[in-house]
Amino acid sequence: MADYILQFCKIEKSFFGVRVLKNINIDLQRGHILGMIGENGAGKSTLMNILGGVVSFDAGNMLFNGQEYAPRDPAAATAAGIAFIHQELNLFTNLSIAENLFISNFPNLGKTPFLNKARIRAKTQEYLAMVDLELSPDTTVDRLSPGERQLVEVAKALSQDASIIIFDEPTTSLTARETERLFGIITRLHAAGKTIIYISHILRDVLQLADEIVVLRDGEVVQTGPRKEFNIQKMISSMVGRYIGTLYPERTSKPTEHVILDVKGLSKAGIVHDINFSLHKGELLGVFGLMGSGRSELAQIIFGIEAYDHGDIIVEGNPRNHRTPVKSIQQNIAFVTENRREEGLLMTSTVAENMGLVALPRFSMPVTNVIRRSALIEAIRSTVSLLQVKVNDAFKNQAKGLSGGNQQKVVLGKWLMNTPSILIVDEPTRGVDVGAKYEIYSIINKIVAKGAAVLFISSEIEELIGVCDRIIVMGVGEILGCFNQAEFDREKILQTAFREGGK
Repeated sequence: MADYILQFCKIEKSFFGVRVLKNINIDLQRGHILGMIGENGAGKSTLMNILGGVVSFDAGNMLFNGQEYAPRDPAAATAAGIAFIHQELNLFTNLSIAENLFISNFPNLGKTPFLNKARIRAKTQEYLAMVDLELSPDTTVDRLSPGERQLVEVAKALSQDASIIIFDEPTTSLTARETERLFGIITRLHAAGKTIIYISHILRDVLQLADEIVVLRDGEVVQTGPRKEFNIQKMISSMVGRYIGTLYPERTSKPTEHVILDVKGLSKAGIVHDINFSLHKGELLGVFGLMGSGRSELAQIIFGIEAYDHGDIIVEGNPRNHRTPVKSIQQNIAFVTENRREEGLLMTSTVAENMGLVALPRFSMPVTNVIRRSALIEAIRSTVSLLQVKVNDAFKNQAKGLSGGNQQKVVLGKWLMNTPSILIVDEPTRGVDVGAKYEIYSIINKIVAKGAAVLFISSEIEELIGVCDRIIVMGVGEILGCFNQAEFDREKILQTAFREGGK
């Protein structure tokens, strides 16, 4: 007979009259890894927030170790043995690793009010060793890489003696090596008998790790079963509710010979060195590189966010003498940042306010600069419809209330309203589900088909191979290689990325 550590029984949840969870039934076996997948808005986060005590359910019940379980708050969930490692890590960056691990439960010296600092340090070192982190307990979190911070969160879960650990999109900000390291830790936790819920949009990772897989769609469980019953295509079809024959839409256009952007000898000390490439009208040019390769910095320099020391950036045959984002926008260059929440959107502003930000000058009257509101409103409505942004009212709903995929569509829409001729996108599908990814690729394809050029930066080789005409590979601030479409080969691209500059 199966030993279930956790059971969701007919769970229901509504927000403002809208049902977001509908009759959820899931049984989780003790010591297993449950892979949970679904599009943004499918109900994964709401279900995990119920488990973690963040929100309560409206109907149904939960059983934890065979007992009724309904945590009043996150502290109650933690005390019960639930650890939630969020996509956006919950660490105090100004505090040390030790202070973060014991922030809610500092051991005292006997019955005195004084902290037992020796025990805190010793236990912290013990938990860090469990996750293969050779760091001082006194190291402040702001000095750690994203991968190290992720492992500190795991160490924190171990310090709480959690019996269920929830990983929510844990590899979003990690390098390939950091991801491999994290998977090794998860495998060890699994072998040690810990129960794990692993949520991810990267389906191959779910297939690699999970014992069982559950698929949510529109607030309902639509598929569940052991890993052997799933493959990538079945997972995608279950998530989106329809057959998608390929992850990447077919290109309907080809690049022209016309050079729209020419970068010559671009250098900035310690960042990039002697960068040379051309971007053609109608081309989708990929940029691949490992963490620290300089790929994002290159995008920021081209757009004018960062200065450079030497070289030329030539747009439509004209050298850029003014190196600012404002001048870039005036030259019809757009930049979609990799950090949409902090750099791409005003999260507490409405979808419409975000959409109109860049294009406002296009809708202002000469001399007076008075905004032609009716024209702007019509353009926003048209763009929301074109991009199929799922929002009840673009003029009332804030950006923070949208799913990740729809937030990214708003960022794209903000720039599309300015009709760019050059679009730079940095990790445009990070943290976005497979259905929304397909839609974003389709949007970019339409932009390219209309004659714009796209510089597409990504850490996913498969993504670049699936959408690009050419791929340049960066490492240690240099271009290490360039591959035409006929030469695309995952292993060769990765080998090139691991080379050292100049070798």
